[in-house]
Amino acid sequence: MIIVTGATGALNGATVEHLLKRLPARQIGVSVRDAARAKHFADRGVRVRQGSYEDPAALRHSFEGAEQVLLVSSNDPHADAVGLHRAGIEAAVAAGARRVLYTSHQGAGAGSPFHPARDHAATERLLAGSGIAWTALRNGFYAHSLSWLLGPWRETGVIAAPADGPVSWTDRADAAEAAAVILAGDRAFDGPVTLTARQAVTFEDVAAMASRASGREITRVVVEDERWIADKVAGGTPEAMARMTLTTFQAAREGRFAGTGPLLAELLGREPRSVSAG
Repeated sequence: MIIVTGATGALNGATVEHLLKRLPARQIGVSVRDAARAKHFADRGVRVRQGSYEDPAALRHSFEGAEQVLLVSSNDPHADAVGLHRAGIEAAVAAGARRVLYTSHQGAGAGSPFHPARDHAATERLLAGSGIAWTALRNGFYAHSLSWLLGPWRETGVIAAPADGPVSWTDRADAAEAAAVILAGDRAFDGPVTLTARQAVTFEDVAAMASRASGREITRVVVEDERWIADKVAGGTPEAMARMTLTTFQAAREGRFAGTGPLLAELLGREPRSVSAG
């Protein structure tokens, strides 16, 4: 049985939908905080059990009979993400799973300015020491993040943001489908695997693409880091959140999100969606 955590969320929920196209529902289970929210899966024959990283006993029960477990990474900026992920790994091991898959992130590394990248790297170290086979799905930065990262540029015609670097903006739906292909397939992927769009672009490139697509000029303006922080705070963003977001730009400047590769396209059997298409 394949057990998927976070299946009421956008990423792993879509992965379950793709699994249902490839496998009988009886071979799929989900571990969710609120079983009622997964009724649409239960109605189709998927095993639904309550489980969360904060409740190891319930988590082990929800993983019962698992051959593979897909762990979704915590997205709570205030939580001990690595501790939560440790609970998930330990529960999978206790349940007898033969492989753990984890939704990591491109650029995972202990030295990254981007805090989630450090959490992902620490979780990958836990996986490496778990004693069972593991796969870290290092998904490219999700393209839908551009909406909140860049603000109302479509209305203003100006992309005003700190200095950046190339990023291989990747469609979350493509990453979800690729996870299902890996889970349902016969090919083993050991350790980190990078799943990104084919192209890495800067915000200067995004402005040029948007200009061509819209028929009006979209301008890229580089804003000094502290000025950008001050503007965000003045607009109502908590300073801690603004500074956390700034680390995204800082990591991009270091080239941590610039890599591209062919694997996502190979798994999908088609070209991944690119930022230029959105």
